[in-house]
Amino acid sequence: MFKQFLFYLFLANTIVSCTFFKGSKEENKEPIARVNDVYLYKEDILVALPKNYKKRDSALLVRNYINAWAKQQLLLNKAKINLKEETTKINKLVNKYRQDLLVNKYREAILSQNLDTIVNRRDIDGFYLKNKDILMLKEKIIKLKFIQISKDIMNKEKIIALFKSNKKEDIDKLIVRELEFKSFYFNDSIWIKYTDVLRLLPMLQEDFKSLVKNRYLQKEDDLDLYLIRIKDKMDRNNIAPITYVVPTIKKMILHTRKLELLKKIEKTLLIDANKKGQYEIYK
Repeated sequence: MFKQFLFYLFLANTIVSCTFFKGSKEENKEPIARVNDVYLYKEDILVALPKNYKKRDSALLVRNYINAWAKQQLLLNKAKINLKEETTKINKLVNKYRQDLLVNKYREAILSQNLDTIVNRRDIDGFYLKNKDILMLKEKIIKLKFIQISKDIMNKEKIIALFKSNKKEDIDKLIVRELEFKSFYFNDSIWIKYTDVLRLLPMLQEDFKSLVKNRYLQKEDDLDLYLIRIKDKMDRNNIAPITYVVPTIKKMILHTRKLELLKKIEKTLLIDANKKGQYEIYK
C-alpha cells in the first residue's frame, strides 16, 4: 500500500512539474532560476505567492519557493535517469489519463446539449411497473406525525385533541400555534426512513411495537410531552411504494438515457468515420 502511495505521489508530482514549467528559455520572460534546461520565471513566482503576503516576508517566501522548485526538478531528473522503465510507464499513464479526461469532457458536453432530462409521470409509472423487483426497501419506512410540547403548555388537552383529529382544519389550527412547540412534523402523507425518525424521537426505539399496534403514542419525560401518531409502516425487503422511490427512479431513467445516447452517438461516429475513410479494420 505504501509503495502504491509513493508511486501515485510521484505520478502527481511528475504531472505538475512537466506541465507547469516550460522546458526551455522563453523570450520576453524574466527567468529567476534554472535547473539544467528548465527555467523558473518571475511570473510563476507571482502566481504562487499568497494573496495577502506582506512585503517584508516576500524575500523569504520567494527563496523557499525557489528552493522547493529546484529540489523538485533535481529529484525529477534523478528519477528520469534511474527509473527509465518506470518513467515510460508513468508517461503512458499520464497520456491515458489525459485522453480519458478529454473524452469524458466531450461526452459531458454532448450529454448536456442532447440529453432529454424531462422525466414525466408516465415515465416514472412505466419504469416502476417494469422494475418493481429491483425497487426493494433496504430499511423500514413509516408515515407519521408528531409534536413535542412542554408539559406545562397552556390548553394542553385541546392541543392533544387537535393532534388526534384527522381533520385538515384541526392540523391547520395546530400550525397556527407552531411557535409554541419545541418540534413538530404534521405531513403524514410522506414516507420517512425509520432511522431518521429515531434521531428525532429516540424513545420510539423501545415503544415502536406499541405505536404500531395502537397507532398512537403519548409519552412524557421530565420536561416535555411527546405526541406521536403513525399512519402506515413498511418493513425492509418489501417492494418500495412508488412515492418513496420517485427520486431514485428519475436517476435510474436518466442514467439509462445517458447510456443509450452515448451508445447511439458512438455508433454513429464509427459509421461516419468509416464512410469518410477515416476508420477501417485491416483483414
